[in-house]
Amino acid sequence: MPAPRTVLLTGAAGGLGTLMRGLLPAYGYELRLFDSRPVEGEPGALTADLADKGALREAVDGVDAILHLAGISLEASFDKILKANIEGTYNLYEAARAAGIPRTVFASSNHAVGFTPRPQGDDPLIPVDTPRRPDTYYGLSKCFGEDLAQLYWDLHGMETVSVRIGSCFAEPTSVRMLSVWMSPADGARLFHAALTAEDVGHTVVYGSSANTRLWWDLSGARALGYDPRDDSEPYAAKLIAEQGELDPANPDHAHLGGHFTTHPPQWPH
Repeated sequence: MPAPRTVLLTGAAGGLGTLMRGLLPAYGYELRLFDSRPVEGEPGALTADLADKGALREAVDGVDAILHLAGISLEASFDKILKANIEGTYNLYEAARAAGIPRTVFASSNHAVGFTPRPQGDDPLIPVDTPRRPDTYYGLSKCFGEDLAQLYWDLHGMETVSVRIGSCFAEPTSVRMLSVWMSPADGARLFHAALTAEDVGHTVVYGSSANTRLWWDLSGARALGYDPRDDSEPYAAKLIAEQGELDPANPDHAHLGGHFTTHPPQWPH
């Protein structure tokens, strides 16, 4: 599809949202910013909660697509996850449906399949259709978001690409992250591909760079036109020297979700 001109970016004040605010305009997007917190340096941003249906109607009015990054990004009580990630995502999709927004890109997470054993040795890469095994209420909310996107495609013809994001930071900070890292530049490339690919219906893809130590299959993302150009390997020697190799006997290292399966970091971080 032609590149959308105006994209609603929810979660614009967050870590990933801040990175994309700096990178996506180079692809020709005009971003409309939305967050529950003020967006620093952006006086025109909309400051409201995803529970505010009136604010959501204003936010989606006239946009061509949505990049939905908002919500709690770590573990929290079920009640908090319910309000922010489950009800909030539903409220956004309802506003998008009413406004006739044809395409959403949904920030899912590797934690939707976090209890999947990580590949070792010659194990095959984890396919995108592996059974979902959330590692937290947070991961569970991402399973809901994927199912909601499927429902709105089947019922209303609203297209979504759900991106199971690994870890998007300037550089990886752990040995585990060497396998799931997505550079900010590759993140922008992937979101641009997800916003512009033809006939996606509801498509689920993994989101990471083309890492040497990759754990999951990126073929679905590549089919959208994603061309990852970065690799975590230049950071590997330093991180392994500091932290050691992953140990299969360590429960924190046994599954794709890492320490989210044992001692998940709590929101707010």
